[in-house]
Amino acid sequence: MQGKTYNIFISHAWDYKDEYHRLCDLLNSAPYFSWKDYSVPSHDPLTGALRKQFDDRIQLSSVVLVLSGMYAKYSNWMQAEMRIAKSYNKPIIGIIPQGQDRVPVDVQQIADELVRWNTDSIISAIRQHA
Repeated sequence: MQGKTYNIFISHAWDYKDEYHRLCDLLNSAPYFSWKDYSVPSHDPLTGALRKQFDDRIQLSSVVLVLSGMYAKYSNWMQAEMRIAKSYNKPIIGIIPQGQDRVPVDVQQIADELVRWNTDSIISAIRQHA
């Protein structure tokens, strides 16, 4: 029994695309969990009015996941994505990368929940907030 399909936008820095792919693998391998990816992976960048296209994808999402490595503090696009998500009252879940203890203050302040890199924690937060 699969149940609900979650529409998810993953905010990530393209320079750290390995974390994005690892998170996608984690979500794809989670039992009894179905999701659709509304994020913009680095191998398929959007062209043209990029902010508008991010806006459209976030609006269609039921939750926004933020890979909250310290690089998130310096990524203008990630900052914009979090602001867009809040403008649509989309829940934001900050995911703390493996081996990291620090989380950028802006992610701490805007996230509805912060979770560690753990399948059960991430899936539970998505189900609770989406």
